[in-house]
Amino acid sequence: MALPAPAPAVEPADEAPELIANGGFSEGTAPWWWTDNSPAAVVDGRLCADVPAGTANPWDAIIGQNALTLAAGEGYTLSYTATSTVPLTIRTNVQLGVDPWTTELSATQQVGESAERVSHTFTAAADHDAAQLAFQLGGSEKAFTFCVDDVSLRGGTAPPPYEPDTGSPVRVNQVGYLTHGPKNGTYVTEATEPLPWTLNAVDGTRRASGTTTPAGIDTTSRQNVHTFDFGAFTTAGQGYTVTVAGDRSEPFAIGDDLYASLRTDALAYFYHNRSGIEIDADLVGEEYARPAGHVNVSPNQGDNDVPCQPGVCDYRLDAAGGWYDAGDHGKYVVNGGISVAQLMSAFERTLTEESADAAPLGDGELPLPEHGNATPDILDEARWEMDFLMRMQVPAGEPLAGMAHHKLHDKAWTGLPTRPDRDPQPRELHPPSTAATLNLAATAAQCARLFVPYDAAFASRCGQAARTAWNAAKAHPDILADPDDGTGGGAYPDTDVRDEFYWAAAELFITTGQDVYRQEVLGSPLHGVTEAVFPRGGMSWGSTAGLGALDLATVPNRLSADQLKAVRGTVTQAADGYAADSGKAAYGIPYAPSDGHYVWGSNGQVANNMVVLGTAHDLTGKAAYRDAVLRGLDYLLGRNPLNTSYVTGYGERDARNQHHRFWAHQLDPSLPNPAPGSLAGGPNDAIQDPVAQSKLKGCAPAMCYIDHIESWATNEVTINWNAPLAWIAGYADDLGGGENRAATCEVAYTSQRWDGGFTTQVVLKNTGTRALSPWQLAWSFADTQRVTDTWGTTVSQTGPRVVAKALGWNASLPPGGTVRFGFNGKSAGQVNDPRVFRLNGLPCGVTPIR
Repeated sequence: MALPAPAPAVEPADEAPELIANGGFSEGTAPWWWTDNSPAAVVDGRLCADVPAGTANPWDAIIGQNALTLAAGEGYTLSYTATSTVPLTIRTNVQLGVDPWTTELSATQQVGESAERVSHTFTAAADHDAAQLAFQLGGSEKAFTFCVDDVSLRGGTAPPPYEPDTGSPVRVNQVGYLTHGPKNGTYVTEATEPLPWTLNAVDGTRRASGTTTPAGIDTTSRQNVHTFDFGAFTTAGQGYTVTVAGDRSEPFAIGDDLYASLRTDALAYFYHNRSGIEIDADLVGEEYARPAGHVNVSPNQGDNDVPCQPGVCDYRLDAAGGWYDAGDHGKYVVNGGISVAQLMSAFERTLTEESADAAPLGDGELPLPEHGNATPDILDEARWEMDFLMRMQVPAGEPLAGMAHHKLHDKAWTGLPTRPDRDPQPRELHPPSTAATLNLAATAAQCARLFVPYDAAFASRCGQAARTAWNAAKAHPDILADPDDGTGGGAYPDTDVRDEFYWAAAELFITTGQDVYRQEVLGSPLHGVTEAVFPRGGMSWGSTAGLGALDLATVPNRLSADQLKAVRGTVTQAADGYAADSGKAAYGIPYAPSDGHYVWGSNGQVANNMVVLGTAHDLTGKAAYRDAVLRGLDYLLGRNPLNTSYVTGYGERDARNQHHRFWAHQLDPSLPNPAPGSLAGGPNDAIQDPVAQSKLKGCAPAMCYIDHIESWATNEVTINWNAPLAWIAGYADDLGGGENRAATCEVAYTSQRWDGGFTTQVVLKNTGTRALSPWQLAWSFADTQRVTDTWGTTVSQTGPRVVAKALGWNASLPPGGTVRFGFNGKSAGQVNDPRVFRLNGLPCGVTPIR
């Protein structure tokens, strides 16, 4: 392309603002990027790129930085220091970052082994919102290493202080409110007296009204706010708005079926971010399709034969598959552990909670390729990660056999954007850790019980991996990840693994029933200590004891009645705290860390607190827990200080530029925005990245967020934030019409075990107000039970799913009436009574019938 001559230079004033972020590379490589063929890393405080031999054009190899703002007529000075191991002439451009690549500066410079300060001045001919600095390094026959440091671009006038666009001061859930759930909003105003509000239909007609409640200064945002409540209004519809003092909210819906698509999209996130498999356009659409990443197709390195970092081990592992953790291409056992556990728990909830519907998670329901295998899609997705986690186990006969490697990722960070199949970096296994090993033990134990009805061999493999990992962790209880091991991927250090021991012991006990694991649970210093199991700030990859407690409280196991009551008391006590936090918060958020700080991934912490609340509601039926969950959804979907839905594709003002190397539309218009259902990390008052530091200094905790792809500290996406979002979306979808889905039946189900088989008696009672004719009762086994012969009913079984249908003589079940039937069966393992029954598609209570 033709390169225009630069305009006459105008020397900017010394105090002109700095436009380059992280020009001294003290913060690592962000937000710098480079072409795939020239991987770069910070070496001795400089950014150094290895450029291959034989590039033809200057632009064949580039180091650059995007998102530069220039003003027409303003003068600018670019300066830097550079070296090259081979003398060459580079071209330095300040230009439009996309076609037609309009150039404001194009200068050539000879660079050799001696570092010299270089300076160029120019005047911008046009305004630019997203200009680009590009060091073009291509055109050499020889390979070389180019290093640059102290990059500065000064000029123009100082930008005004950053003010986030928060839109309307009337803040609501921009998706909507369940018909029979709470309906709250927040209004930002200087007023101190109550103000009138109106709820208006899409045609503008007034449907409800009231007055706001002044709430004073919200300490999380430093805003003066009022709240309002329109929960008494229960007419379903689309396009509602709330108006307060002339200010109108974003539109929203009221209805029962608001969250089905969010559950599906939040789970689809995991297929989108699979490693080692093509992402199929027929499943996700053309814009999100891509080739398989890290399958050893040039320039990719394959994950099927990965060496350790030098000095760590002398073997290689086939660690293909799994999920990319976040915006980078790393795969981390501790982050994968909590994520896959919550996906499996979302499915396991359908086996233990009468209001939970398994159908949306079933075979053929989610956008993934494993349809038609008679396995629920959510378990197929979990298997993709579980297979990877087990591949990370140290082989038998090696030192630390049975331990799990902490992580696998690139030797050096890749730039933005880089599609996974174009990542040229070598891949490396990092040392094993006790935390990773216990993550494997816990998730593999959960896998072992859930996959029995679908793939007994895989379930057995999971069980063996769990026991091996547990024994290895007990033998090596204090091998901790290096907090400084953060080049090319996150370090994920954890100095306290008591929570991982508790979680792993709980899952192994639930699955095996063995007393050795029961004693590990009961003897843990965390057991029964609510804030140790459920920290005030929420569960996370570094605080996992709550995962074990939630499963102990809900999944059938061999705790005594008193022990089970105590565990459930820990869950409800934690939920009481989160519900109280939500009730007091101006924005309804169930998140109030004791130090007041919003952490990296605060939205994930919010979602995890909601999981605890949802579980407490399942256990007790108390509306206070349900309401706190739904207020948390309100916060994530727009009722927050920034008036932003943190979930892509949901709400009028949704996050669109999360930190991701493929979903990078902000940097390259040919690439997509994040897929719908992707949860942004959210406010983080530590603001560790350069973009956040330049825009958000002094921000109130809940205001420390910017929807910018290079703000990885506030706007990253990760598997461990989307997993609880998927759990909560499923919970909210299951709530549906609330009181309209009350149980209309009760089941008493008892089984007696005999040699190689069992006999089951069932008593079904119609507790509704109308007769059912005909009727059918459905449930699923969570083990290897197979029905052989029946009486009083006709039973059909497909895999673990069983349907009992009425016979002619008992086809009508009147209100208050009961019917009795039974069957014999065989089982190769345990005989666990089902917990969830559906009569003609509606849930039944499981309570003894006298």
